[in-house]
Amino acid sequence: MIDTLLLPFQFGFMQNAFWISLIVSVPTALLSCFLVLKGWALMGDAVSHAVLPGIVLAYVLGFPLILGAFGAGMITALATGYLAENSRVKQDTVMGVVFSGMFALGVVLYVSIHTNVHLDHILFGNMLGVGAEDLWTAGILSACVAVALLLKWKDLMLHAFDPAQARASGLPVGLLHYGLLTILSLTIVATLSATGLVLAVGLLIAPGAIAFLLVRSFGRMLAVSVVVCTSSMLMGAYASFFLDSAPAPTIILILTALFVIAFCRRILQVRRRSALG
Repeated sequence: MIDTLLLPFQFGFMQNAFWISLIVSVPTALLSCFLVLKGWALMGDAVSHAVLPGIVLAYVLGFPLILGAFGAGMITALATGYLAENSRVKQDTVMGVVFSGMFALGVVLYVSIHTNVHLDHILFGNMLGVGAEDLWTAGILSACVAVALLLKWKDLMLHAFDPAQARASGLPVGLLHYGLLTILSLTIVATLSATGLVLAVGLLIAPGAIAFLLVRSFGRMLAVSVVVCTSSMLMGAYASFFLDSAPAPTIILILTALFVIAFCRRILQVRRRSALG
């Protein structure tokens, strides 16, 4: 029985899957808290889809794929922010137009070239094919993102809650805004090999949303989000071995189930307080 339970840890590809889960879970969990508070769920979806043309162009030009992904993510984020601030169109509408256009451009570019890189691995990740180079890349990017968020979490929290108050307090609102967009792009690049483009938004939203339903203070929200994301990624990778399923979708299903449980718990708490009050 014990040998069966420990079987996944005996394979190198599963060990790398567990390592990449530990590496990317912390920055995605921390960032998800800020995205949830700021109402940027669609922004994470927009940037994750929009990096596809950058990846294809980087492949054609012989550049590292992460440079293309980061460049496309930054262009999308900056263009979305600029268009939203300088037009009558609301930000969610601008994001929908920009990310769908960039994603469509990426698909057109992909089908126009001959490559051995499978589109499914780009869109949905390939945790079981993660190598040492992927671990180092994700580790460096994740460390940079986590340190930046932890050092500036109070300023970013105020900016997320009340941008007007943050500006009145003398905080560099513009720098915080575009800095958060930069961090978002870096995080998506870090998760590229683990969950791909399509499922990355699940890691960027679900942990923060679950923590938001469970706790009241932002400090606890950050901690709970990290615990939820890390445990879900490890459990998803572990369960996928026995279910013979893809790790990334399994992880997202676990996060979705936890969100439903947290939501139901919150509803029961509200009804119990209403009954007592």
